[in-house]
Amino acid sequence: MSDLKMILAELEADVDAFEALSGQLVWRIGQRDDDGPLIVRVGLASSTTRFADLPRLKNVSDQDLEAALQAGNVRVEWVTN
Repeated sequence: MSDLKMILAELEADVDAFEALSGQLVWRIGQRDDDGPLIVRVGLASSTTRFADLPRLKNVSDQDLEAALQAGNVRVEWVTN
């Protein structure tokens, strides 16, 4: 079982529903500035044009991603139409 499936199971979430939805999601991960939080933007595929209207995110390295996750310095943004 993948890490995500284990987390969803621990949260008693509907794993099958998340798997069905995952094919319809788009996301972007990055930072607005060097000392800001890691931002995870998630939205339905129908909201992809809205992603372009949001401030640009800079790419982060795997090491920066891991450090932000361990520090709890992560913000999730749901992007809607």
